[in-house]
Amino acid sequence: MFDVVIVGGGPTGLFLACELRLAGVQPLLLERRPEADQADKAHGLAGQVVRLLDHRGLFERCGGRGAPQPAPGFFFGGMPLPLHVLGAANPMHLLPINQRDLERVLAERAAELGADVRRGWDVLSLRQTDDHVEVVARGADGAEATFTARYLVGCDGGHSLVRKQAGIAFPGTTDDRVVDRTALIGPSDRVRIAPGGRVVIDGLGEIPAHFHRTERGVFTLLAHDPERPLVNTAEWEDRPAGTFPGPGAPMTMSEMADSVERVLGVRLPLSPPPEGAPTLLRRLCGRNTRLADRYRHGRVFIAGDAAHVSHGPTLNTALQDAANLAWKLAAAVRGWAPDWLLDSYQTERRALGQRVCAQTRVESALLAPGAEVTALRQFVAQLLERTENLQRVAALVAGADVRYDMGEEDPAAPTGWFVPPLHLTTDDGRALRLAELLRDARPLLLDLTGGTDLAATAAAWRDRVHRVRATAADAPAPALLIRPDGYVAWAGADPDGLKAALVRWFSPN
Repeated sequence: MFDVVIVGGGPTGLFLACELRLAGVQPLLLERRPEADQADKAHGLAGQVVRLLDHRGLFERCGGRGAPQPAPGFFFGGMPLPLHVLGAANPMHLLPINQRDLERVLAERAAELGADVRRGWDVLSLRQTDDHVEVVARGADGAEATFTARYLVGCDGGHSLVRKQAGIAFPGTTDDRVVDRTALIGPSDRVRIAPGGRVVIDGLGEIPAHFHRTERGVFTLLAHDPERPLVNTAEWEDRPAGTFPGPGAPMTMSEMADSVERVLGVRLPLSPPPEGAPTLLRRLCGRNTRLADRYRHGRVFIAGDAAHVSHGPTLNTALQDAANLAWKLAAAVRGWAPDWLLDSYQTERRALGQRVCAQTRVESALLAPGAEVTALRQFVAQLLERTENLQRVAALVAGADVRYDMGEEDPAAPTGWFVPPLHLTTDDGRALRLAELLRDARPLLLDLTGGTDLAATAAAWRDRVHRVRATAADAPAPALLIRPDGYVAWAGADPDGLKAALVRWFSPN
């Protein structure tokens, strides 16, 4: 019997497998595709999830350099956010990486940790009892097999079989008015990148490269790779009959050029990327915004797109779903997790899913054509001139605006929030970043008091909570109890408060 079966080997499933292995649990990951998906999909991670990857030592493996640094600007509803004015309070970090490369890095890490990843297995059905889950799957040779595990996690996308068979509803809305087109193109003399995130287009002039809204739609150009820029358009329902092929019709470069012309009013001769480079031609008809009514049914859980889909930062949210769930499943496998701990996965993460769905609807509304929307954008732009409003929107976009309830009536300021990026000097004289102490995904008691009371209190949990004594000039509290997912479970100096938090989150001893 396996500890956990994971269905779906995209970024969410692979990261969950890594997190479970770090927690000492043996997962089995079943992926329908025989080979890794080489399609060009998401093109980067943004917000709090970037720091989570840094906690696991994956930031640099994904192309980052040194420690994550706040981005000087970002966008909300296509409107620029001058985040540099927030200084140290800026929560937005960026990691430009194609989803294809992210999956490769996570697959390599899962293999290093000894996760059992099996490709070419198509899950057909599941059945759960009081103490286990049975999964029936068909292998690449056509033979069927039954896999048994204590828990099952569906990371199998928006059309999740696991979610459907578990009887979990997936309510939401579909906006059929919008058609999104995306293509990777070759370099062109008529399109030139300008400083400050802008682009010069012959016949049009200089415009923002990101989210250039017109009364006919939205145009976006991303040039992380100048040899194959990414072009995207979004068009709404006011369009000539027959200009939008049905969902089953193949996307062509000519169709992409037609869409760009409708949005911008100028014709650009688009060509494919250089021979041998990855290509992309994709049309999405309609925008889904859906949120599962629950994330757990008995021993079955869902995460990532299986739990929430939107035209927004779902991948950023999905990886944090995995980090939240993994350590709680590991505690249950080891037999010391109360049932409410597994339930807290839904309580905590579904709130984030709701925020992402709301954010997506607001941003889509701000990008739509129309004089009313133009007036609304002008009003929102005025609101964003106030630092406190900019801070709230930045936290929303970064996924850093929800504080978990850690069970205290009057928690200290950092309790319930994602831990800040502290710079430490340990008792043995080492200078390091807090992220370096979180590589192994163990609970961490960061003791900054220099005393012995907290050490005596935490001694009974030394087998599952790592304690480090250090100093930090920018410490938000005398001591922090940090969960494996990076959230502060307790902060302060009171031994009784620490003991209560240890009992609550990591079981009585």
